[in-house]
Amino acid sequence: MSLRALVLVLALVPVDAASAPIGDAARGQAVANQVCAVCHGSDGNSPLPANPNLAGQHPEYLYKQLREFKSGVRSNPIMMGMVTALSDEDLRNVAAHYAAQRPRGLAAQDAHLVALGRKLFRGGNADKGIAACAGCHSPNGAGIPVQYPRIAGQHAEYTANQLRAFRAGERANDENQMMRSIASRLSDQEISALADYLAGLR
Repeated sequence: MSLRALVLVLALVPVDAASAPIGDAARGQAVANQVCAVCHGSDGNSPLPANPNLAGQHPEYLYKQLREFKSGVRSNPIMMGMVTALSDEDLRNVAAHYAAQRPRGLAAQDAHLVALGRKLFRGGNADKGIAACAGCHSPNGAGIPVQYPRIAGQHAEYTANQLRAFRAGERANDENQMMRSIASRLSDQEISALADYLAGLR
């Protein structure tokens, strides 16, 4: 297919709301400071390991999660309460603000777990049908904008809790059930290992 033909085809593809342009980071900062900062930090580096770091996350992913908390697609009573009064513009602006922040990075804690986590992240486990995480989230954990989130430098506690939630089917807002399928094959030790490895990944 020629470049011109490809451009014409892409021009005909409808743009999903989640991939529409994200908002104004300065306005998002004002909202974030009022609504989000206590749990996620004003700069998106959460002071609480149970809450995710948002700094440097892809804005499209942040916007999608905020919309799904508001609609109830992603079930979390605390987050639903926080975003209920926010407009769609507010959600876009908050996503833009946190995406523009610099992640501080964390450190892994257990050398034995890190070795297992690295192995799973980079190569998966063919015997258990577990794909390498790096295939979607990129080798450095930075993710692929629009498609897959950044997971490097995330609090280990938060990552482990999300993997367990996917495994149990309590979190079900993953595309094509991909994360639920992968997490269902992970043991508790493997979840802990991935979470610890990702915390220190740069």
